Amino acid sequence: MSTLPETSRRSFLVATTTGIAVAGTSACQSPTANDRQLVFRSWDEALRELDRLAAAPKLSGTAVWTWAQTLNHCAQSIEYSLTGFPQAKPAMFQRTVGALAFQVFSWRGRMSHDLAEPIPGAPALDAGDAPATAMTRLRKAIADFRAQPEPFKPHFAYGDLNKSEYELAHALHLANHLSGFDTQA
Repeated sequence: MSTLPETSRRSFLVATTTGIAVAGTSACQSPTANDRQLVFRSWDEALRELDRLAAAPKLSGTAVWTWAQTLNHCAQSIEYSLTGFPQAKPAMFQRTVGALAFQVFSWRGRMSHDLAEPIPGAPALDAGDAPATAMTRLRKAIADFRAQPEPFKPHFAYGDLNKSEYELAHALHLANHLSGFDTQA
C-alpha cells in the first residue's frame, strides 16, 4: 500500500479543512425572520446596543436562551479570553478551520454559529439568573478586557488572537447573540 508523502498529506488536510470551513461558515445558520442581523466591529457599537436593550421595559426575543443566559454566555467568552478556555479544539483545527472561520466572519462582518451551543467545558447557564446581574457581569468582563495588556489566552476555536482581533471576535459574537432580541412596544 502506498502512502502520500508528508507534504501531500498536509496539503490535502489543509485543503479539506479549508473547504469544510468555507462551507460550514456559509451554511452554519440561516437568518430567521426575527434575526436582526446586527453588525458590530467594536466594543462601543456593542455597548450602545446593550444600553438600548437594557433600557427597554420589555424585550421580545427568538433566542433559545433567556436574556440573562445570553449575557452570561457572552461574558464567559470574554472572561475566558483573559483566563483561558476550559476546553480547546486541537491545535490543527485552530490553525486551519478555526483560523479560516474567523477570517470569513471578519470579512463578512458577521458571525453565525449555533446560538444554543455553550462554550466547551463552561459551566451551565442558569435560566433563573437576574438580567441586571448578568448585565453587570458582561460590562465588567468588557472593562477587564479593555484594561488587560496583551497577550491573551488562545480562543478555543480560533487560536491566538491579538487584542484588536479578539475585540472584533467578541463584537461579532455579541452581535450574533443580540440579534435575537429587540425592544417590545
